[in-house]
Amino acid sequence: MKILVTGAKGFVGKNLCAQLNNIKDGKAKCYGDITISEVFEYDIDSTEEELDHYCRECNFVFNLAGVNRPQNQEDFMKGNFGFASVLLDTLKKYGNNCPVMISSSIQATLSGRFGTSEYGKSKKAGEELMFEYGQETGAKVLVYRFPNLFGKWCRPNYNSAIATFCNNIANDLPIQVNDRSVEMELLYIDDLVDEMIEALKGKAHRCEFEGVETVSAEDGRYCYCPITHKTTLGEIVDMIYSFADQPKTLMIPEIPENSLAKKLYSTYLSYLPKDKVSFPLKMNVDDRGSFTELVHTLNCGQVSINISKPGITKGQHWHNTKWEFFIVVSGHGLIQQRRIDSDEVLNFEVSGDRIEAVHMLPGYTHNIINLSETENLVTVMYCNEIFNPEKPDTYFLPVE
Repeated sequence: MKILVTGAKGFVGKNLCAQLNNIKDGKAKCYGDITISEVFEYDIDSTEEELDHYCRECNFVFNLAGVNRPQNQEDFMKGNFGFASVLLDTLKKYGNNCPVMISSSIQATLSGRFGTSEYGKSKKAGEELMFEYGQETGAKVLVYRFPNLFGKWCRPNYNSAIATFCNNIANDLPIQVNDRSVEMELLYIDDLVDEMIEALKGKAHRCEFEGVETVSAEDGRYCYCPITHKTTLGEIVDMIYSFADQPKTLMIPEIPENSLAKKLYSTYLSYLPKDKVSFPLKMNVDDRGSFTELVHTLNCGQVSINISKPGITKGQHWHNTKWEFFIVVSGHGLIQQRRIDSDEVLNFEVSGDRIEAVHMLPGYTHNIINLSETENLVTVMYCNEIFNPEKPDTYFLPVE
C-alpha cells in the first residue's frame, strides 16, 4: 500500500508519517496485518510534479494540509478549501478513487462561539467539498472533526494552548490563563495516529454531530477518535506545574494507563530545554558510602540508590509496617535478616552478576554487608512509603 500524507511537516503529519514509516520498515508490528510500501510526504515546499506523481500512485490519502494562523482571514478559505480542491482534482485526473481522509475541526460546526469563525467556515467548506467528491466518484471519504490536539512536536504560541503552556513552563516563561474554569476536550496525538491507522485498515469510527457533540453511529457521516479527555484549563496548568516541580520534589504523579496525566507528562517532557534534561540529585554522603533518593510516588513509596564502600555494613534496624526490596546491581554482598523475637538469622548472598530482589520483612531487623575488599556495593532500594521524619518507623537493632 502506498500512502499520501499532505501537510506532512505539520504537527499531525509529522507524527503520522513517523508511525507509518515505522510500519513500513517493520518496526511497528502492533497494528496487525497491514503492509505499507511507500509513504509520500507532501508539504508546502513540495512541487506540483510531486503531487501529480503521488496522486497517481497512492492507495490512500491523509489530507492534513491546512492553514491555522494566516495573515489575512481570506487565506483560511484559500489554504483549507483551496488546496483540498487541487488535491481532489488531481486524484480525479488520474481516475484514482482511493479512500481520502480530511482533517476538519469542531469549529466547522459553526455553532456557539464558532458561529463567526472564518477558520470554521473554511473547514466546513472543505467538508462539503469532500462529501460531494465521494458522491461524484464513489470514493470512500473520511471526514474527522478534531477537538483540541496535543502531544510532542506541536508548535507553541501558534494554535495549541497545551503546547504553549508546556513550552513556557518548561522554559521558565510566563503563561496567561484568563479563565481557569474553561472546559476543554483534548485529543492526544498518539490516539489520533492510532485512529488514522484504523481508518487505513477500513475500521474508522463513525459518528454524527449534534452541535459540537459527537454521537456514535456505525453509518454516520463523520468519523471520530474514540479516546478523548475532558478537563478544565486550570487542571491542565496545575498538572504541568507539578511536572515542572518533579526535579525538586522527586514526586512522580499518578499516571495510570491511558490517563490524561500520562499523556500530558510525556508532552511536557518533549519541550524541556537541554539544561533541564538532566538534574542533580541530593546524595547523602558519609564515610560508609552514600544514599540517594531517586523517585517519590503519591501512593506507592519511593526508590533510592545505596552505595556501600568495601567492608561496610549498613542497616541494623527494623520496621513495624514499612517494607523494602533490596536489589544489588553491582558488587558482592550479604543481606541478613532476623525476626526481633528470634535468634535465627536468614542469610542471602547477593551479587550484581545475578540480580534478584530480596524482601526486607516487617518485624525483622536487617542489614546489608559489602563482602568485597575493593569494590563498592550498589543497591537499588524500593520502600513502600516515602520517608517521614515525623514517624520514621525505624528502630536500631543489630542482626547479630
